[in-house]
Amino acid sequence: MIIILKPEITKDSPEYQLLMKYLSQFEGVKTLVAEYEGITRKVTEIHLIGHTQKIPIEMIQSLPGVEKAVRVSAKYRQIGRHGDLEPIGFDYKGLHFDQNTFHVFMGLCAADTKENVEAIFKALKEAGVRTARMGAYKPRTSPYDFQGHGKECLPWLFELAGKYDIAVIAMEVLSPHHIDEIWEALEKAGHPTGVMLQIGTRNAQNFELLKAVGNQQEFPVLYKRGMGLTIEESLNACEYIASEGNHNIIFCLRGVRTHLGDPHRNLVDFGHVPVIKRLTKLPVCVDPSHPIGSRVAAPDGIKDIYHVAAQGVIAGANMVLVEFHPKPQEALCDGPQALYLEEIPCFLDYINRARQAYLDMKDIVARYNLQAMAPKP
Repeated sequence: MIIILKPEITKDSPEYQLLMKYLSQFEGVKTLVAEYEGITRKVTEIHLIGHTQKIPIEMIQSLPGVEKAVRVSAKYRQIGRHGDLEPIGFDYKGLHFDQNTFHVFMGLCAADTKENVEAIFKALKEAGVRTARMGAYKPRTSPYDFQGHGKECLPWLFELAGKYDIAVIAMEVLSPHHIDEIWEALEKAGHPTGVMLQIGTRNAQNFELLKAVGNQQEFPVLYKRGMGLTIEESLNACEYIASEGNHNIIFCLRGVRTHLGDPHRNLVDFGHVPVIKRLTKLPVCVDPSHPIGSRVAAPDGIKDIYHVAAQGVIAGANMVLVEFHPKPQEALCDGPQALYLEEIPCFLDYINRARQAYLDMKDIVARYNLQAMAPKP
């Protein structure tokens, strides 16, 4: 069961104390409190875990301070949509993220040189973009490949982000101690930017790491679907994060491993965007760079990365994560799939038109649905 409190109710309110006292009489029922900051209001949910069948929902709904109560049968207690409960989203560094917003994160798969990082940030600022992707820690299949500069690059990376007004950087972490390293570097730099902790596909079921990013409240989390995981397995991984207390999660689709995707690196799974939005409260991101794996173009002159990015956006994606590099041929990581800096204005124009097309189609469907429901004369 989930109990939603009225907006004005806080943990110090007498109505809250009365509710918790009432719930304490039910043995074997555990309470977890989740708070969400929306654009217009704050939502406080009390999640009841255990044998809740014996708790009368009518009595709960009649208590002062309670807006509504919902019995939950879905397996995703923390991240699930649960019928008509409104997905709230979250605010971070002056930006809002939910199932209706749209952001584009562009940049290097892994920060290789200070000059390349500055070139990316400078190009983003000129394009009016305040969100970037930038790896410091990079898992590689071969132990001999470049694996990122780690904490050594964080001071100058964050300094440059502040210089070019980058509000949020999506950055992969491979171990719980990387979270501490990021926090310490941001603290020393004076917090010139924000970081969204990325759980990469290779760590999609690293449960200790999932608990670690969930156990801190400072950084939101970008969770990438495991390349060989089902949707259910991946959503349960997000449930691990949320169950530790951090509900600021974005779910990223990045292709799945199967030879059916050849000649692309992975099979594009962006048709699952509406599935994730239907099952959960989470905003959904698409990463077109990794499933395609190259800058190859179709006969129409449009690169496959552009095509599949548009597919995800047309399906309702709230965020796009895409790789750019000043000199892809010299990149130490994923150079073949990185787009050129000169393409940034074109890509933004292209992807924003896809977003507008999605909004237009959403309006069309809503209009026809209203006509269908209207009584016939």
